[in-house]
Amino acid sequence: MATVRDLLKGRENRAIWSLTPDMTVLDALKAMAEHNVGAMPVLDGDRLLGVFSERDYARKIILRGRHSNQTPVRDVMTREVVTVTMDTPLDHCMRLMSEQHIRHLPVVEDGRLVSHFSIRDLMQWVIDTQKQQINHLQDYIEGGGYVR
Repeated sequence: MATVRDLLKGRENRAIWSLTPDMTVLDALKAMAEHNVGAMPVLDGDRLLGVFSERDYARKIILRGRHSNQTPVRDVMTREVVTVTMDTPLDHCMRLMSEQHIRHLPVVEDGRLVSHFSIRDLMQWVIDTQKQQINHLQDYIEGGGYVR
């Protein structure tokens, strides 16, 4: 059974873009736009404090008439974050994302954020894996033998 470790293989040294709890929501939005992401983890060192997302901005700033240039991220971030580990099966991740209506999963080990991924990353992995399986089956059917 495939795990988060399989999904993240080759991305071990990829930078983790993050926010700090003291930065303003406006600065957080600028960072998210710069990296073209819809959510970013909020860290104290390497400890995950929460996640700030476009949804948090819409629901907790815009709809409440707050000012993004005066509100710190800590006041509007999602604190109860659903997390996974490197050994979490990918089918469990898919189920979590579907049931919890979330698009991003932080990966933690010993309370430290070690990576994160989105539903887009997960779907791309599924598509790539299915393509490989289809190619293997085509090779087998066409008489090329089963090649691993």
